[in-house]
Amino acid sequence: MIKGLSTKLAGQVGEFLVCAELGKRGLIATSFTGNVPEFDLIVADENLNTVPIQVKTSRVDNWPTRADLWIDIEIDHNSKKQIDLGNEKISNPDLIYICVNLAEIESGKIDRFFILKKSDLQQICSKNYREWMESINWQRPRNYKSLDNRYYLDNLIPFENNWALVENQLNPNKSSQGSPN
Repeated sequence: MIKGLSTKLAGQVGEFLVCAELGKRGLIATSFTGNVPEFDLIVADENLNTVPIQVKTSRVDNWPTRADLWIDIEIDHNSKKQIDLGNEKISNPDLIYICVNLAEIESGKIDRFFILKKSDLQQICSKNYREWMESINWQRPRNYKSLDNRYYLDNLIPFENNWALVENQLNPNKSSQGSPN
């Protein structure tokens, strides 16, 4: 399969799997198939409360992202080092992200869902990037301008099946807070 097509297909599958899981929970979800910049789905409950959701899907144990989405980074072209100026002020910090880990059909494993806020993902991504960059003195070995960053399945475990977060954003008057564990 062509790589770009495979990535697009994985994203589409992830969105539809999330819609199906939300449907099982009595919620209505519809996908915009990548045509809206900040979110992929709109979810509604029986009272017509709605919440947007961003879906990220991976066939492996990590998801790619860019460090400059989460951290204010300056690049010193003379020293070829990156300079950490602190966390970015992100838009919509309460936006729900659902990260889907697709299982291979032959593996007998199941698809996994990790539900967290954008602000939680910022903490994970900025921590991962800072730890790695500190280990190499903030100077990337191949391309000093690269901002490639990853977050991993292990980072998301506390948020696995945290569907209460969606329900609580739809109905904030419920007693539970939707926090993992």
